[in-house]
Amino acid sequence: MTQGYKIAIPVFVLGFLAGAGFWYLFSPSFIDRVVSEELPAGLELTETRNGQFRDVDGAHRGSGMVRVLSNEAGGALLRFTDFEVTNGPDLEVWLVRNPDPKRSADVSASQWVSLGPLRGNKGDQTYVVPEGTDMADWGSVVIWCEQFSVLFSVATLLPAGN
Repeated sequence: MTQGYKIAIPVFVLGFLAGAGFWYLFSPSFIDRVVSEELPAGLELTETRNGQFRDVDGAHRGSGMVRVLSNEAGGALLRFTDFEVTNGPDLEVWLVRNPDPKRSADVSASQWVSLGPLRGNKGDQTYVVPEGTDMADWGSVVIWCEQFSVLFSVATLLPAGN
């Protein structure tokens, strides 16, 4: 009887750890996080730049609009509307100097600044650009998987009105 426990317990522990690891790594791929943030009321903002999110490859897809909204004091917000991206672990929103990164290596080779974790892979959301950041210096907004250094979606920033 004890021989059965010597086999069953390690198999159970390994199965539990493998299952937990699988859930951690792959559950974001089939569970959507939907957000619906309103733009803060009472702000006088001007759209200075915008872009469309696009697919990077067959597995990493993105769509929706990003707008750079600035105020007279020099502050800026990124506003995502009709946004949707393939979900994944540890996704972040980055500003990248390269205006048209096509691969993860293009992002890694460029300068970037993180605006923090992606709040949801679907829906409207707003991100604060750090004070002192000159938006004219940044060519694109990317959705980046920090854990695996993978580009999920990119939006090239163009002057508003283009």
